[in-house]
Amino acid sequence: MTRRSTRPSDKATGGKSAAQRRKVPTRKCLACQEMRPKRDLVRVVRRLDGGTQVDPGGKASGRGAYVCPNSPCLSRVLKGRLLEKALECELSPEVRERLALGAEGPVTRG
Repeated sequence: MTRRSTRPSDKATGGKSAAQRRKVPTRKCLACQEMRPKRDLVRVVRRLDGGTQVDPGGKASGRGAYVCPNSPCLSRVLKGRLLEKALECELSPEVRERLALGAEGPVTRG
């Protein structure tokens, strides 16, 4: 009698072991509250000096908040002052302008 394995088959896991599969980090958009992959969202950071900036690489130190890069989410975040509440500070005019431009078109990473 052969013993059946309880682990998933290689076909189901794409032929990769647990050590080879990478978990995709997810974050929640402030506007729509939808969980999305971190790389698909725009990160706004409150720096240690109190200023704010758009963080294209997602690595800047400071308190961060994430927003979907689509027009409804960007305009809702700016109109409802959701970023100010999440970051507990005022947005700089440069960040506000960049996000407002993103509401009209895509926000570029970089």
